Amino acid sequence: MTTFVERAPVEAPAVTFAARERWVLLVASAWLVIGLQLDAYAHATTPELETFWTPWHGVLYSGIAASGFTLLWIMKSRLPSIPTYRDVLALPNALRIPIAGMASLLVGGGVDTLWHNIFGIEKNLEIFVSPSHELIILGMVLVAMGPALMLAATPGDRTLGVSGGFLVAISALFSVLPLHIYSLHASALGIRHLGSGDPDPLVFSTDGQLVHGYLASTALLLLPIVIIGRRWALPIGLPTALVTIPALLMHLMFDSERAWWPQLTVAIAAPIVEMLLRVADALVTIPVNAGWIVLGLVAPPLVWGSVLLVGQIQVGTVGWNVHMVSGLLTLTAFVGAGTVLVARSVQHLPRAE
Repeated sequence: MTTFVERAPVEAPAVTFAARERWVLLVASAWLVIGLQLDAYAHATTPELETFWTPWHGVLYSGIAASGFTLLWIMKSRLPSIPTYRDVLALPNALRIPIAGMASLLVGGGVDTLWHNIFGIEKNLEIFVSPSHELIILGMVLVAMGPALMLAATPGDRTLGVSGGFLVAISALFSVLPLHIYSLHASALGIRHLGSGDPDPLVFSTDGQLVHGYLASTALLLLPIVIIGRRWALPIGLPTALVTIPALLMHLMFDSERAWWPQLTVAIAAPIVEMLLRVADALVTIPVNAGWIVLGLVAPPLVWGSVLLVGQIQVGTVGWNVHMVSGLLTLTAFVGAGTVLVARSVQHLPRAE
């Protein structure tokens, strides 16, 4: 995969951001996302939690404030003393996207306080569909993307160094972690990994939710890898980290009392699949897009197939028959290839004159 990178497309004039700006925003967004992890863990381990005023919310909302002030600091030198909305719209995408995220966070945070006071604290599936929480999660994702977008906007080498690779990896990780937690009710990295064992799985059933979980997780895990690969050659180990860390953290937060084998299987399978694809890339010369499509087709069924195989060994059954297992792995390959095609087909649209 080291050669899965093409020539830079023709884009708008390059905008540079200082390293200090990128790293400060990375720290602020880390503060923000870690606050979410703490709050999610508190709700998962303390079901009787019935107040908005918790230390975890304090970390979360102070992270929102830190991210907001950081964005204002970065914007200050790029706007006139009395800016208009046109000046804000003229900012580069690397700033406009996290600014939109901050707007979503502010609206979601304000609505969340009111929501809890009127309707109480959400529980179970309610947490993942509450309107205020949706806005907060969206805002986090967009703000956490900021450091990587700022580095991507800087002209120069399309190979990430150690410092740039670390920044992009952490920024991508913090962008995807909220989505994994948000999709806990339908995630193969969550609590339930195997089928129910019903002889004829119903359409609207636990089995249907599990299938959705594998497919949603496939797209979420692949997307940051493909997006980073559009701009830079992927550093060795980066795809593994972006798959393994969410798996282990999800188990630690929500399922730590159960066996670790599903997440450990993902953590072991990810580097093996990355190594195999890198060796294949070095031995076989194919067009760039074809290489990425092969990644999307091959990686998901190999990783999830490993989980199901180890499940068969550990538990004695995966709860599904051969039709379900083979069909599920085929669907993950289709979703993987589709995610690659969509992510690599989105082009920069020049501004109309």
